[in-house]
Amino acid sequence: MQIDGTLSEPPASLPALNADYPWDQFASADYCDHNYLELRQDDAEILKISAAWFAEAMEGRTGRGVDVGAGPNLYPSLSMLPHCSELTLREYSAANLAFLREQTAKLPERWQPFWELVAEQSGAGDFDAARELLAERAVVEQGSIFELPRAAWDLGTMFFVAESLSEDPAEFEAATACFVRALRPGAPFAAAFMEHSLGYDVAGVSFPATPVGEPEIAACLDPLAADLKVHWVEMRPKLRPGLNGMIVAVGRAR
Repeated sequence: MQIDGTLSEPPASLPALNADYPWDQFASADYCDHNYLELRQDDAEILKISAAWFAEAMEGRTGRGVDVGAGPNLYPSLSMLPHCSELTLREYSAANLAFLREQTAKLPERWQPFWELVAEQSGAGDFDAARELLAERAVVEQGSIFELPRAAWDLGTMFFVAESLSEDPAEFEAATACFVRALRPGAPFAAAFMEHSLGYDVAGVSFPATPVGEPEIAACLDPLAADLKVHWVEMRPKLRPGLNGMIVAVGRAR
């Protein structure tokens, strides 16, 4: 580019924002089949960490739980279910909302291995008990992560959401902050992230990501959380080229 006889660099392209993508057309069943048809080793490790944390932190109590950006993934909700008197699955996409309502009405058999890991950590009942609890206590709710009420829930999860909704680091940080601030002070949480993701395709449609690692996640959560522990989990097997790990953070909202 040349301006007034001098050469200048072309303007850098702006990062794609959350509002730029067709979330209502998200292919929920395809995403679920690709990622959760069987229990992966990495998901099993994340689920064990999360379920053990909630069992320890809740100390036999129950409260109002929230899974923010639930999408087609039921295992974050299952990790909290034994400790929830009510469980809100908060989701923005119309397609994901319809999928969640069907799944929570009668939890499909595919989720049984996930529940068995939760039951090991919490002493919860068998899979039939999980189905009953989820159908009774789950509330599927439409809403944006950026419009969560403050200090409304007693425990919460947010898995593969904040880094997977935008290319803008500012939106990643805002989404993470909105999640933690939606919890009451002292409320335990678990949050999981794809490490250094550059985006992902679902049924031929591209969706964005903000590449983050342990330093960015810890820096974002540290001002918001107490008792923070950040765990790196090797991706086994690889989901797509360029991805080597997942990160799960547990702690308590300040």
